[in-house]
Amino acid sequence: MPSVPEFRHNPVLTYSRMSERHCYSEADRSAVYRVIAERRDMRHFLPDPVDPVVFKRLLTAAHQAPSVGLMQPWRFIRITDRQLRHDIAALVETERHHTADALLERRDEFLRLKVEGILDCGELLVVALMDQREQHVFGRRTLPEMDLASTACAIQNLWLAARTEGLGMGWVSLFDPEALARLLAIPDGGKPVAIICLGHVEAFYPEPMLRLQSWAQQHPLQDMVFINRWNDTGESLE
Repeated sequence: MPSVPEFRHNPVLTYSRMSERHCYSEADRSAVYRVIAERRDMRHFLPDPVDPVVFKRLLTAAHQAPSVGLMQPWRFIRITDRQLRHDIAALVETERHHTADALLERRDEFLRLKVEGILDCGELLVVALMDQREQHVFGRRTLPEMDLASTACAIQNLWLAARTEGLGMGWVSLFDPEALARLLAIPDGGKPVAIICLGHVEAFYPEPMLRLQSWAQQHPLQDMVFINRWNDTGESLE
């Protein structure tokens, strides 16, 4: 009878030894978790320009995101025309009022919120899904929305990288995608999914702004983790 490998007697110790071979230093790990915790959806910006070297570094970080089938469905449109900024801001303002009307009793409360910094930020980007995406079926045959999930990963990379550079970023989703696509000459099949405000800020919010404004509160993690079946929270984190 073959002997039992030692690691089967002490899986926790073995796991620790294995992870030690690959993990970053304690300082590096702390920095990663810190930037995740301190990332904020910013709406207040200073007009100072973003260093071009830093800006390219941020876009490179975004482009290193994972994507289903390595399709890299993201496209970044850098808005440098001032009139175009105003046109985009006008689209957002129109949708802001439509959203307010849809919120009924919270309409006035919503209209008091600042939801974007399009005319203030140092850099403005529109992130769009590529056209001709139907050709990419790897990982998307039953979940075609994975192209959007991949693009969201690129946006998150950009967000975290911006925070490490001391720059604020805000994701604006209040717009009619067809109207914005026409404005930016996005081809048929392509679709804008985010307006990104990026730039210097006076300070980062100590907490998410919607929490500070008492618009909503975050749910505790244990309410979001189930065991084996939907809605069975059990003792999943203990």
